[in-house]
Amino acid sequence: MLPYVLAGHLTLSGERRKAVLMNDGLAEMFRYNAWANRELFEFCRSLREEQLDTQVPGTSGSVRELLMHIVGGQQTFILRTKGRQHEGELTRRSAWPGIDRLVEIVESTSEELIVIAEQLDDREEVDLPYLGKVYRYPKRFFLVHAMAHSAEHRTEVKVALGHIGVETPDLDGWPYSFAVGYGEVVGNNM
Repeated sequence: MLPYVLAGHLTLSGERRKAVLMNDGLAEMFRYNAWANRELFEFCRSLREEQLDTQVPGTSGSVRELLMHIVGGQQTFILRTKGRQHEGELTRRSAWPGIDRLVEIVESTSEELIVIAEQLDDREEVDLPYLGKVYRYPKRFFLVHAMAHSAEHRTEVKVALGHIGVETPDLDGWPYSFAVGYGEVVGNNM
């Protein structure tokens, strides 16, 4: 049976529904990733050019380069879940497309990663060609890599901006829980 959308949520039945429910924890991780990316990239809309060009010791690029690297990484990991790569993804050296375009891309790729996580078959493998050879990976590996990659480079952006006195958004799990409505008071502890 084909999925249908109801009130903004993907609704499935039968075996597909069981698979989605089993992957809900993984999908939650990518909902957090989407939220953290949204918070950081929206915040970065207000940065001045010299702030975007900030690079400090201990980070792997300027804020501008890191933002493009986060977006390009998500593009790459999505392609790798399909056995593809190097199809024009953004890199640190890409021409700056502007923060508005980066926000669009990070939003769409974050949502696509959620869908991939929801639909993941833990047994699925991906053959990835690279430099004349083909390597086999569990598809889930690319989701692990996508999550770690985004978190690492969001942290670098925050470190660079903090170094120049810019207070950045709190991307911890607690603010995420408040944003999505978790933590309902259910009683008193007395």
